[in-house]
Amino acid sequence: MAEEELPGVLILDIGGTHGVLENLAALLKKHFRLITMKEFIENKKEMSKKIQSIFVFECRPTIDRELLESLPNLKVIGNSGVGVDHLDLNMISTFGVKVTNTPHAVADPTADIGVALMLASARRLVEGNVLNFPGS
Repeated sequence: MAEEELPGVLILDIGGTHGVLENLAALLKKHFRLITMKEFIENKKEMSKKIQSIFVFECRPTIDRELLESLPNLKVIGNSGVGVDHLDLNMISTFGVKVTNTPHAVADPTADIGVALMLASARRLVEGNVLNFPGS
């Protein structure tokens, strides 16, 4: 399938501080034409028709009414994470756009952190670190 035939997905950026991780971007490229926010802003007229999805990574890009109004072929917003509290679901639904998320994507790391915090608390690791290394 040629890149022009792939559905467009809007992302903030690839890499950098807040962009989609490069290995994740490589996976997305197999199924979508990735359109960065910069590319979209520079050529809204052409790009707005190609975008059928938005991939929200670390709560970015921000989904607001202005953005939704500029994307006439938008069908779905995929959120990379468990919750969707940062999205205005009522407003988004008025555009006939569906919202998805990845509820199990971070289950194991969350459990790991929970167990680590319980062990640190039970063994008083933080206190021990401060007592052993004054001033830290």
